[in-house]
Amino acid sequence: MLSDTDLAVLRFAARAPRSVGAREDAVRSELGMQPIRYYQRLNRLLDSPDALAAEPQLVRRLQRLRDGQGHPNL
Repeated sequence: MLSDTDLAVLRFAARAPRSVGAREDAVRSELGMQPIRYYQRLNRLLDSPDALAAEPQLVRRLQRLRDGQGHPNL
């Protein structure tokens, strides 16, 4: 089961700014967490069956970015 914070991280990832600096500022202001914690949590969620069940298209897209292209910010 996903927590409210987990869902917020997934929703944020779906619409996050492309610019790293803008994304990190938004993580701090919108999620109230440090960027490193956001990326750690997002990576954990990308391996979570619960996250896949909740947001299958988003999770699969982010998994492809992370695993296939070595995205530096996932």
